[in-house]
Amino acid sequence: MQDSNRRDFLKLSAWLTGVCFAAPAIARSRRSPNDRLRVAVVGLRQRGWRLAQNIHELGADNVELAGLCDVDETVLNRAVDHCEKLSGQKVRTFIDLRDVLDDQSIDAVFLATPDHWHALGTIWACQAGKDVYVEKPACHNIFEGRKMVEAARKYNRIVQHGTQSRSNSTMREGIEKLREGVIGEIYMARGICYKWRESIGRVKEEPVPPGVHYDLWVGPAPMKPFSKLRFHYNWHFLWDYGTGEIGNQGAHQLDIARWGLGLDSHPGKIQSMGGLFVHKDDQQTPNTQIASYRYEGRNLLLQFDVRHWITNRDACIGDTFASRGERNNVGVIFYGSEGFMLMPGYTSYYTFLGQKRKPGPKAVSPGKSPGQFASHCQLYSGRAQSQALRPDSRH
Repeated sequence: MQDSNRRDFLKLSAWLTGVCFAAPAIARSRRSPNDRLRVAVVGLRQRGWRLAQNIHELGADNVELAGLCDVDETVLNRAVDHCEKLSGQKVRTFIDLRDVLDDQSIDAVFLATPDHWHALGTIWACQAGKDVYVEKPACHNIFEGRKMVEAARKYNRIVQHGTQSRSNSTMREGIEKLREGVIGEIYMARGICYKWRESIGRVKEEPVPPGVHYDLWVGPAPMKPFSKLRFHYNWHFLWDYGTGEIGNQGAHQLDIARWGLGLDSHPGKIQSMGGLFVHKDDQQTPNTQIASYRYEGRNLLLQFDVRHWITNRDACIGDTFASRGERNNVGVIFYGSEGFMLMPGYTSYYTFLGQKRKPGPKAVSPGKSPGQFASHCQLYSGRAQSQALRPDSRH
C-alpha cells in the first residue's frame, strides 16, 4: 500500500472507531479515484455489519467496500443485500478469508471474527501486504499478541486494535482531569461489568446447517462436532473460541483504566478468582470473577469485576449514571486521595470530592445524558479509539 493510502487507512479506521474525520477533508487529500482505499470486512454479524455500514457512511469518494466475507452464507447474503441497497452497487463476496487475502486489489481488511481467528487472521493479512483493523480482544492469549506485533513490524503493516473509547472528547477531557489531579493522587482503578446474562444452556451436537462452512469457522481451534451453542455469539463463553467477559467487555474497561492510570507496562502481580455460579449450563468462562493487578513500581492497584446475574448497582452506574443498557452496570471508577471519578459506559465522566463526596467537574458527550442509552452502533462506531501497532511501537 502506498504511504498516502496507509495514512488514509489510519484516518478511516480511526473514524470507524470514533474519531469522526469529516469525509470532505479526506476527499480533498485525494487526487484520483485510483487512490480510493479498498476495504474488505470479514465476519458480518453485529460488529462486522456495523463496520460495513460505517464504510458506506464515510463516502464512496474516499473508501470502497470492496468485499464482504463470512463463513455463514445466510449472514453473508443478508449483508450483501443490505449493502447493495445502501450503495446501489454489487459487492464482491468471499467465504474463505484466504481468498480475500489473495485479492491484490484489496488494501485493508477489517476483522470482526470470533476471538480465536483474530491473531491468525491478522498475521496472514500482514503477510499478504494488507493493513488491518481487528476488533477486540486483539488475541486469545499473550503469545498470540506478541506474534501479531512481530508480524506488523516484519511486514511493515499498520494493525489497529479496536479497544474503543480514547477518541471521545469527553473521555479525553476526563483523563486530562485525572492528570491535573482533580481527585488527588490516584491509587486504584476498578472496572465493572455486571451484565444480566441468561443461561447459555447445554451443548447439543447436531448436523452443520446448510450454507455454514463450519471447518472454516473452526479454523485454528480444535475441531468438535457442530453445535449452535458453539456458533453465533455464545462462542464468547467457551475457551476454544472466546475469552469470556473479561476479554469481551473487559477489553474496553481495562483499557480505560490503564489509560487513566498512565500504565504502559505489565503488572508485577496478578490474581484472579471466579467460577460458574447460579446457572447450570455448559459455559466454561467465569460468569462471576474478580481479577486484581498490582503495579508495584507505581504502587497502583487495578481490579476488574464480572457478575452475570442479580447484583446491586455499583457507584450508581446504571441508575443515576448511564451505562450499557437498563439491566447492565458497566464502567470504570478511579479512586484518589481527594475523591473519585466515575466513567460509566464510554461517553461521560463525573467526579466526587472530599469525605462528603461533593460533586466536582463532570461532562457528558453531546446527545448523551444520564439514563439515555445508545444503540450498539452508536456506542461503538461513534465513540471509539483504536491503537495502531506501528512497526516501531511497543506493546
